[in-house]
Amino acid sequence: MSIPEKLNKDEPMSKSHFKFMIKHFNKRDKDYPPLNKIRKTKIKEGSIVLDYGCGPGSYSIAAAQVVGDLGKVYAADIHPLAIDEVKNRVREKGIKNIETILTNRDTNLDENSIDVVLLLDIYHHLSDPKSILEELYRVLKKEGSLSVDDHHFKDDEIISKITSTKLFKFSEKKEELFNFKKV
Repeated sequence: MSIPEKLNKDEPMSKSHFKFMIKHFNKRDKDYPPLNKIRKTKIKEGSIVLDYGCGPGSYSIAAAQVVGDLGKVYAADIHPLAIDEVKNRVREKGIKNIETILTNRDTNLDENSIDVVLLLDIYHHLSDPKSILEELYRVLKKEGSLSVDDHHFKDDEIISKITSTKLFKFSEKKEELFNFKKV
């Protein structure tokens, strides 16, 4: 691996940081139910969804409620503990329409197979966002939607960062959530 490749390789956070994050997200989810954010996306019954950077799965689980038995949610994360946490929550809740993917970029999903990609509060962590957006573009259907929320950036920064790749165009903003379409 060359030096530039190593610099652009995302790495999982430490175990202690991940556990702290889960506690923070549990509190956040009580104050701001994930289903409220999911309702601002283009997800509907029967949708196929990719929650990229899913963390402990709060948005994956909410999306699974919306897509119902006819849909599916892929919960993807770089951290093995995130994948384990999602699997535990799915098992505890008896959810049947969530599948996990351990990845630092490639999802191994088929091209044009996803209706909605969720990129929620993760963009700021990506060391090579362009390659991630290329992968998300690859798996997203032609009429699919990329939903982005990242409170670490101003509104115009989010739009600029996503559209600068020339892969996506801004579609709409619903409160703090930005929806994009494939170009």
